[in-house]
Amino acid sequence: MGYVYRPMTGGFYCDELEADYRKAGTWPGFFVRITDEDYKTLMAGQQSGKMIVPGQVPGKGLYPVLQDRPVVTGGKEAVANAEYDKAWRLSSAATAIAPLQDAVDIDEATEEEKALLLAWKKYRVQLNRLDTSTAPDIEWPEIPSA
Repeated sequence: MGYVYRPMTGGFYCDELEADYRKAGTWPGFFVRITDEDYKTLMAGQQSGKMIVPGQVPGKGLYPVLQDRPVVTGGKEAVANAEYDKAWRLSSAATAIAPLQDAVDIDEATEEEKALLLAWKKYRVQLNRLDTSTAPDIEWPEIPSA
């Protein structure tokens, strides 16, 4: 399995589903092939708070790279960034929770999965209680680890 990256939108597409994308008319016209290893690295970097952006990589064109988020010192922009971060973190939590909750729901969860599910749910509750109006002075809760 491999992935392609569309620099214009920042979207990733699984190349195993190319026929389905083409049938739906959603396969990108311009894209860059990326390795599975780089895809995993990019996703891990995004999970830790970095941004994925198109970068000029010699021999690879507009290949996706990780970049630190811009530092914002205050004001409406800081609050807007904090709200974006909060939404992104909540979305990441929901993505992590779904398969763990499925395992619990069908009574096939291991003790480790049950503990991880509880940690992710606590994390999500902590995120929901954050006041983004205090940005950039926000203490983000720690992301649960496997």
